[in-house]
Amino acid sequence: MVVQGFARDAYAPVKAAFAENLAGGTDLGAALCVTVEGEPVVDLWGGFADAAGARPWDRDTIVNVYSTTKTVTALTALLLADRGELDLDAPVARYWPEFAANGKQDVKVSHVLSHSAGLPGWRQPMRTEDLYDWEKATTLLAAQELDWAPGTACGYHGLTHGYLVGEVVRRITGRSLGTVLREEITGPLAADFHIGLPAAEEPRVAELVAPPDGPPPELAVTELQKRVGGNPAPEVAEVNSRAWRAAEIPAAGGTGNARAVARIHTILANGGVADGRRFMSEAGCRRALELQVSGQDLILNMPVRFGLGFALGDRLMPNPNTLYWGGYGGSLTIVDLDARTAFCYVMNRMSGKVGDLRGVGLAMVLWEAMGIL
Repeated sequence: MVVQGFARDAYAPVKAAFAENLAGGTDLGAALCVTVEGEPVVDLWGGFADAAGARPWDRDTIVNVYSTTKTVTALTALLLADRGELDLDAPVARYWPEFAANGKQDVKVSHVLSHSAGLPGWRQPMRTEDLYDWEKATTLLAAQELDWAPGTACGYHGLTHGYLVGEVVRRITGRSLGTVLREEITGPLAADFHIGLPAAEEPRVAELVAPPDGPPPELAVTELQKRVGGNPAPEVAEVNSRAWRAAEIPAAGGTGNARAVARIHTILANGGVADGRRFMSEAGCRRALELQVSGQDLILNMPVRFGLGFALGDRLMPNPNTLYWGGYGGSLTIVDLDARTAFCYVMNRMSGKVGDLRGVGLAMVLWEAMGIL
């Protein structure tokens, strides 16, 4: 299978590994991009954009990246914080007064960004179509009581994260998070990433292919996991729909390609500068590295260390000053602030494993090529 794009000579092993995944059937269609010191050194794509293998994955193919969206949402909040418009240590209720209901007056913005706010899911019954109703989704969260005291535990806010961060952004700016992202980040960078996809872009979207065995069964063991994971539990077919792509779902609804996500996170990797333009201060970028919570995640049932919007470098990462997160199915982004590197891998053949290592495997080849592993 032909791999298109480029990899500088020093990164030839990365291209070879990417090609092997496509040739061996590990991937159906995928894209990979890496920037170092703000410059792209790898930009690859290949395979097919549909399950039938009839539509090639092109340079400008885009795809839903599930929770990799959260990294872009977090960056948007960090940008506002760096400008002094958002205090990450302030109570959410400072910006969203209704949120203080039912004992939530002490929940901070930092708790929301680090999945320690105690609102991992809705208590009221939610249908998938309710995710398209911003007012309903946020009003229910504002009225809801907590599942634990803020900051005392970590429990992945799989869908609620985006509504909580997004409503704070909306209250501050008067604009939706997707609009702020477009006007302040993706527009100036010409980065092809969307939270709320315009209808004109639909023909370029790759079809997600659901895992054969569905979501990981270990994520539906405790009563909390069952409530969070099943209320609602959007099918992959729904995520492939126009309704999902059009809605602003800042925790899981982002649509773009690897080039766009890496380009966006060049801001963090390169000390706040991308394309010669300063978006943030270096100190503002490094705030994301501040550890907020660590321990066994109540929803994911695995050990985590969360900073402000990102998981922090662990045993899988060669540098401690590394930010990362991925999406259900396999997409992954990694930002290494020491090596000034932004990495993003996206695909359409989804894995049902919590520990899908396709992206990590490519990152390890990258680190070997860079001499940092």
